[in-house]
Amino acid sequence: MLEIRRSEDRGHVEADWLDTHHTFSFGTYHDPKHLGFRALRVINDDRIAPARGFGMHPHQDMEILSYVVEGSLRHHDNMGNGSTIRPGDVQRVSAGKGVLHSEMNPSASEDVRLLQIWILPDHLGTAPSYEERHFEAAERAGRLRIVASKGGRDESVSIDADVSLYAGLLAPGDRADLELAAGRYAWVQVVSGELDAEVGEGVTRLRAGDGAAISNEAFLRLEAIKESEVLVFDLA
Repeated sequence: MLEIRRSEDRGHVEADWLDTHHTFSFGTYHDPKHLGFRALRVINDDRIAPARGFGMHPHQDMEILSYVVEGSLRHHDNMGNGSTIRPGDVQRVSAGKGVLHSEMNPSASEDVRLLQIWILPDHLGTAPSYEERHFEAAERAGRLRIVASKGGRDESVSIDADVSLYAGLLAPGDRADLELAAGRYAWVQVVSGELDAEVGEGVTRLRAGDGAAISNEAFLRLEAIKESEVLVFDLA
């Protein structure tokens, strides 16, 4: 079964420096029908104006992933970490028993676009930690490359959750497949472009900003219609 969350149906908040779309309920946007999917709680598609961003703020008991699509994002936290991430980088903050961090656009002229992802951890009250990895475009081209997983499988970012996150860059005609074990679920998030999602005997067209929940299926095939960037979550 495939259930679609269309781009235009997401929550939308626009301020003087932030334009964001919420796939699931977040902050002032609340939709009781879209509180998350399995352990996946937040997918925010954020566009941050130059020299602006989120100042120091707290988090607790959440696995937070940042995936930059355009521009760059500067991170600082109270664990002593500081870096600037760009397209191809995946950053993980395990908030654990508590962390403070900031996320700013260091550019004076260009927006930064990123997807911020929150996942419920398997354990609460752990020591906070930080990790980031870079995945070249060639690693993600024409396939789904695992970029985050429990235990950091295949040199992916390690998260404390039974979730595997895949990223793909698909040219028109490219096909990327994912087998789902019994009792597993999937969420597809189209970052850009247009593609067909095939599950069971059905094919569904998905466009930029669309998401799709997949349940009770053993196999997912994505076929790009246009140049596409996509994230796929394999969830318990």
